[in-house]
Amino acid sequence: MKALSLVTLSAALFSFGSAAYAEIDQSQPQLLIKSATQQVLGEVRTRAIEPNDIPRIMDIVNRDILPYTDFRRTTSLAMGRYWRTATPAQQQQLVEQFKTLLIYTYSGAIGQLRPDQQIDYPPIHIAPTDTDVVVRTIATSNGEPAEIDYRLYNTPQGWRLYDLNVLGVWLIQTYRQQFSDKIQQSGVDGLIQFLADRNQQLASGK
Repeated sequence: MKALSLVTLSAALFSFGSAAYAEIDQSQPQLLIKSATQQVLGEVRTRAIEPNDIPRIMDIVNRDILPYTDFRRTTSLAMGRYWRTATPAQQQQLVEQFKTLLIYTYSGAIGQLRPDQQIDYPPIHIAPTDTDVVVRTIATSNGEPAEIDYRLYNTPQGWRLYDLNVLGVWLIQTYRQQFSDKIQQSGVDGLIQFLADRNQQLASGK
């Protein structure tokens, strides 16, 4: 659970920028990450995001993160071998529930962004044939650096994010163990119910 807390706390940097204000270039993965994060930091500097301003945070998430994220891919990888045993209806429910959980996670993280947040983008080499890449960033706040890595894959619509690494902890890897444990205890339907219950708790502020 400590690893998950790190992901939750540090995922403030998984806060893609405001597509409503400018078109995001999705042809290059690092450019996508850089352009988007700089836009949302610009919004924070214009008007700070209060952690309790849930409507504004949710609006940013729904408007600016969802278009660049493949939640189905994230969910299937987090499920591992159990994804193939789930029915199409169960898969759809899992995607929706996991997406909702991650939205709440990132919503809370976005509320922690501060105007002094600095992000550096180490050089990256991407071959024309590469279809799956990791974009590294170094985030600094109050003088403390933290490495945040983004894993993206190329689609006909452009690059899409599907995994996140914070301080050596990959999001998919973290959830895979939790999902596996829950499925072994109560099956795929038990996992779906667990996610639904957790989302209900988060919606009520618990």
